[in-house]
Amino acid sequence: MEEQPEMAAKPEARPTRLRFDLPTSDIWRENLLLEPLPSHQEVDAARATHATSPPRPSSPVNLTFVPNNPPARATLSNAQTNALRHLLRLTPVIDELGKLFSGAGHELYLVGGTVRDALLDRLGDDLDFTTSARPDETERLLRRFAPAVWDIGKAFGTIGAAKTLDGTEYKIEITTFRADTYQADSRKPAVDFGDNIDGDLRRRDFTVNAMAIDVTNPSGTPIFVDPYHGLDDLADHLLRTPAPPEVSFSDDPLRMMRACRFASQLQFEPTPEVRDAIRDMAGRIEIVSAERVQAELSKLLLSDHPTPGLALMVSTGLADHVLPELPALRLERDEHNHHKDIYEHTLTVLEQSIALEKARHHQPDLTLRLAALLHDIGKPATKQLEPGGKVSFHHHDAVGAKLARKRLRALKYPNEVVDAVCQLVDQHLRFHGYGEAGWTDSAVRRYVRDAGDQLERLHILTRSDCTTRNPRKAETLRRAYDELEFRIDELRDQEELDAIRPDLDGNQIMQILGIGPSPAVGLAYKWLLERRMEDGPMDAETATQALIAWWDAQH
Repeated sequence: MEEQPEMAAKPEARPTRLRFDLPTSDIWRENLLLEPLPSHQEVDAARATHATSPPRPSSPVNLTFVPNNPPARATLSNAQTNALRHLLRLTPVIDELGKLFSGAGHELYLVGGTVRDALLDRLGDDLDFTTSARPDETERLLRRFAPAVWDIGKAFGTIGAAKTLDGTEYKIEITTFRADTYQADSRKPAVDFGDNIDGDLRRRDFTVNAMAIDVTNPSGTPIFVDPYHGLDDLADHLLRTPAPPEVSFSDDPLRMMRACRFASQLQFEPTPEVRDAIRDMAGRIEIVSAERVQAELSKLLLSDHPTPGLALMVSTGLADHVLPELPALRLERDEHNHHKDIYEHTLTVLEQSIALEKARHHQPDLTLRLAALLHDIGKPATKQLEPGGKVSFHHHDAVGAKLARKRLRALKYPNEVVDAVCQLVDQHLRFHGYGEAGWTDSAVRRYVRDAGDQLERLHILTRSDCTTRNPRKAETLRRAYDELEFRIDELRDQEELDAIRPDLDGNQIMQILGIGPSPAVGLAYKWLLERRMEDGPMDAETATQALIAWWDAQH
């Protein structure tokens, strides 16, 4: 491991655990208890005693709170209390797993994003746990618990399982306590298994993800574990690392991308220390595999508001190493001088495309969002100063498509995503000029044919690319595209536009012309397709006469 910078010693706050008691009645008492962590020796002794005791009876989990003196600054709200109560009750799955691991002498904690999301009222059906058990033992225990068990990454300590209960399928991941680090030149973490929950939580990315619930406590009382005050940071909407950020980002540089992703997904703000560390260590992201970086970038883009995360990437210099085409746009002013720079225009187009995506009832679309993000990356390379001081970017669509292909391939995106994004970037200017001169039916047919299965995405991207601050111009463009979509729908109803093909097929062409398979058949087919695009559909007799006249003219 590379040498770490010397850091000023920071006094450790006393870790606290929030106790959840099993109820003795249906009546709730709304008090808060924060109690000191027992030593590991005390926990081990209690577990040894508990392992020989009869199993505790199953019971719904409620919260019993008792005042603490002095009170913690961040306490669970009623909503958070109910969320955690629901988290522990929704699931006999959690209680059953707790009994299983406790009976085998192991610790098991519900951890990380599952706990965070319950507190944010975003609870799903993914349950993440960490345990003192080694991976082979975890797999053995899970096979007694669930019908579906798989090896997610045993070398990394993670085993997965799925179990359906009351109509809900719970997806479960259990990972052995970890203490991972990267070597200075490594692209993969060196996996070290830990021996306690506090060490495991310290190696996690942010304090809001470093909270856990002990579901194997010998007393039968689930314990909320928050040694790094994640509840405080959750209340303040802050991203802070449990360890010093320089150490955390050195151990796993991908955490810098996660900070950007959480800035978008959770709308949380990195602390100044976190922001400074990303700025100082941005280059270290290059040791992380492209696939892992791509996964974080995709999650960021699929959030409801990706702009904060992208802005963090750019302002800290992280984008220079991951997506350098994006910060390069800050250097260019658009040809209308309506934006501070093309970078700001790009972020606006992305946000508008997301709004239209929702308005048109689509699910979050990675291909569309990548196209919106990259649609103008060809502008810096095509910038020209015209007479009179006007700036132009001729052919930036075609150049941008080539640059997008290179970048997306470097990030290891699937070929179908790369091809679709590059097609959209290449075609995003096709509409312009329609409102001024209008298009023939032939031009509309070609627009549909060239867009193919990307037509709906092209509709959204083209509409989103209008960011003018001139209301009259914006309304003119909107009406023009409304008209184009209407004409497309009208022609589709009349002519089956989605499957435009010649009025005669290859076999008919050979029969009419009296020729066998040859390049001449392809030429005739192409000519008939052009006639179809120009004139619309013809009946078989008209098409036959036109084909014979064309053939005679060729010979």
